Amino acid sequence: MNQRIPFNRPFMTGKELYYMAEAKFGNMLAGDGPFTRRCHDWLENKSGCGKSLLTHSCTAALEMAALLLDIEPGDEIIMPSYTFVSTANAFVLRGGVPVFVDIREDTLNLDEGLVEAAITSRTRAIVPVHYAGVACEMDTILETARRHGLKVVEDAAQGVMATYKGRALGSIGDLAAYSFHETKNVISGEGGALLVNDPALIVRAEIIREKGTDRSRFFRGEVDKYTWQEVGSSFLPGELIAAFLYAQLEEAERITDERLAIWQRYHELLKPLEAKGLIRRPIVPEECQHNGHMYYVLLAPGIDRQKVLDALKKSDIFTVFHYVPLHSSPAGRRYGRTQGSLEVTDTQSERLVRLPLWIGLTAEQQENVAEVLKHAIG
Repeated sequence: MNQRIPFNRPFMTGKELYYMAEAKFGNMLAGDGPFTRRCHDWLENKSGCGKSLLTHSCTAALEMAALLLDIEPGDEIIMPSYTFVSTANAFVLRGGVPVFVDIREDTLNLDEGLVEAAITSRTRAIVPVHYAGVACEMDTILETARRHGLKVVEDAAQGVMATYKGRALGSIGDLAAYSFHETKNVISGEGGALLVNDPALIVRAEIIREKGTDRSRFFRGEVDKYTWQEVGSSFLPGELIAAFLYAQLEEAERITDERLAIWQRYHELLKPLEAKGLIRRPIVPEECQHNGHMYYVLLAPGIDRQKVLDALKKSDIFTVFHYVPLHSSPAGRRYGRTQGSLEVTDTQSERLVRLPLWIGLTAEQQENVAEVLKHAIG
């Protein structure tokens, strides 16, 4: 009988429940308590961002970004189609129009060479998505944004503990969003963070996160009472979530190192399949340090992906494809527009298979995955 290999298994460091109990006995369960402050300090020190603010999801952080940029109906936001729906939804909620641009063949990231052609008089921002924890070509994107007076919002949902030319993902654009969803490397079940690198946006970010009030300034003694200042919502997580997350952040380097080791083991095991032209392994540019978030393969043209997935499942190995490109979805066609052909997006998205990757996955299990994959492609 085969040993079941799930696609994902949430990892716990061992301190999560202890810290959650500490939060409870500290008699503060609402947001922005001691554990939230510890998380903020850790994120700011590790990433070098100007200000970090925990949110209840990465989606919430992106929605805050749209509010901070004062996105209005008809404003255009350039992004890849090969991304999670939240990247687009956050701006569509404000009336914005996602403009979908094709991705690079190597990293599956936004093709920086195609961005400029997508810019119009209505363009307000560019949203690079760091796919699989591998950085977009940020120097080119930032230079393009500067020339056209645009803001850059990094969707770094998969980018915690990854870098571009030595800089932490999330610290490069004007704004950035992290995810701590249970499928990510560092987790809190649900959770995220907004990273603010433009100093002019920090005070407003705090206000928007606190229901549109200056409550944070009140608690710091900067104002004598707090009042409704502008449109906002309740974006902060409770202290139990922050306590769980802090236990993870303390072990973020170990978590990353272990995931990178698993990633590298897959990379070696699957080298022969790539040499035979049956798959393509992930490509990581030299200037990028990834975080072992995801291991995927691109099947050679002509290989039936569903048959491969079914064969793996029959052996109790649970693998998945990833996004259905947004430009081909009903909402994507309704709310967005495409810039040019998205041929690479269409082609690569139909070839991609994500393999199980979680802390505790053994070398023997990985060898089993590689062997079954080989026969499934066979």
